[in-house]
Amino acid sequence: MKLHELRDNAGATKKRMRVGRGPGSGKGKMGGRGIKGQKSRSGVSINGYEGGQMPLYQRLPKRGFNKPNRKAYAVVNLGLIQKFVDAGKLDAAVITEDSLIASGLVRRKLDGVRILAKGEFTAKASITVTGASKAAIDAVAKAGGALTVAAVEAAAE
Repeated sequence: MKLHELRDNAGATKKRMRVGRGPGSGKGKMGGRGIKGQKSRSGVSINGYEGGQMPLYQRLPKRGFNKPNRKAYAVVNLGLIQKFVDAGKLDAAVITEDSLIASGLVRRKLDGVRILAKGEFTAKASITVTGASKAAIDAVAKAGGALTVAAVEAAAE
């Protein structure tokens, strides 16, 4: 085989359709856009428009509700707290939201820290946070510690 004998496989490449280049091209004159009208013009974007009929996305019923003032908590699992206590990054005696941030376990507090019960927890720890699941409270109590949920100050308006 020589360099001048190199070829693509049959059907591997296809010529690009050149639109609007004369009647012999098969896509001449109007270039496959039909006759007149908004869609035959350039720069038109009418997705979802149904010619004055109520569009489908407006005819379908809406579901759900997004609460504008909902709380966003930083979520931590008990297994991770145990891992940090074992590594010596957290003092098991007193764990607060600030100590969780200082250790690097939580990046930012948001509206508070909420603890969930995923993972094994064996440290005898006193934990004070904004929120916790019932299973997490039970797991800490079973390990001989105490998990207190701090009362959230109601914003006086």
